[in-house]
Order: sequence, then structure tokens, then C-alpha cells
Amino acid sequence: MTQLLTYAAPLGRVLLSIMFITSGLQKITGYAGTQGYMEMMGVPGFLLPIVIIVEVVGGIALLIGWQARLSAFLLAGFSLVSGFLFHYLPSLGMEGMEAQGQMISFMKNVTIAGGMLMVTAFGPGALSFEKRGSTVPAE
Repeated sequence: MTQLLTYAAPLGRVLLSIMFITSGLQKITGYAGTQGYMEMMGVPGFLLPIVIIVEVVGGIALLIGWQARLSAFLLAGFSLVSGFLFHYLPSLGMEGMEAQGQMISFMKNVTIAGGMLMVTAFGPGALSFEKRGSTVPAE
């Protein structure tokens, strides 16, 4: 049980962070297309560099467990906002399987935000760059 507790948090950080890191890097390689998609969805394209920084830098910080609480909190907010803008709102004008797919994607973002808030609350756990490890914040 002790080994499970030692490795669960680092594995969780890897699983939570990999999507953000890869997504941010893909936005760099497909910059023009991503910027156009953002603008089509009503989000100003000039925000794309900020999005990339949040995803890549926040994802790496979470991965290595440095400033993990702050990174997780920011990524939770990012997940909720992007899910709302790019999945929930578009689903309102859809029907059937298309609407269902968008709602599943929205709920994925909500679920990721929940995992990020757990990291925010309990810290990065073992094998992190933070000395605090897995602690519950003082009240």
C-alpha cells in the first residue's frame, strides 16, 4: 500500500499533464489553423500565445511537481473556460450524436478540472520538486 501511495500522485501528474503539454506543442506547429479556429469560435486569436504558455509551461510544472498547486489551479480554470467556450456553447445549437459528442468533451474538461483541484488541495505528492509533498493545506 505504501508504494501505491508513493507512486499514485506522480503517475497522476503525468497523466494529467501530458494532454496539456502535447496540446500546447500541437498549437505551435498548427498555429495558423488554431488561431483561425479560435477566432471562428469568438475567441480573439491574439490570445493563442497565452494559451500555449499556459498549456506547455503549466503542464511541465505539473509534470515535475514544481509550483504544482498553482499550475493545477490555473489548468483547472483553463479547462473549465475552454470546455465552456469550445464544447458546451457549440452543443446548444446541435442535436443528436453531434450534441452528445460535444457534451462528452465538455464533461471531460470538467473532470480534468476536478483532478486539477485535487492536486491544488493535496499537493503534488511524492517525487516532486516541491518539498511539501502531499499535504492538506492548513486552515
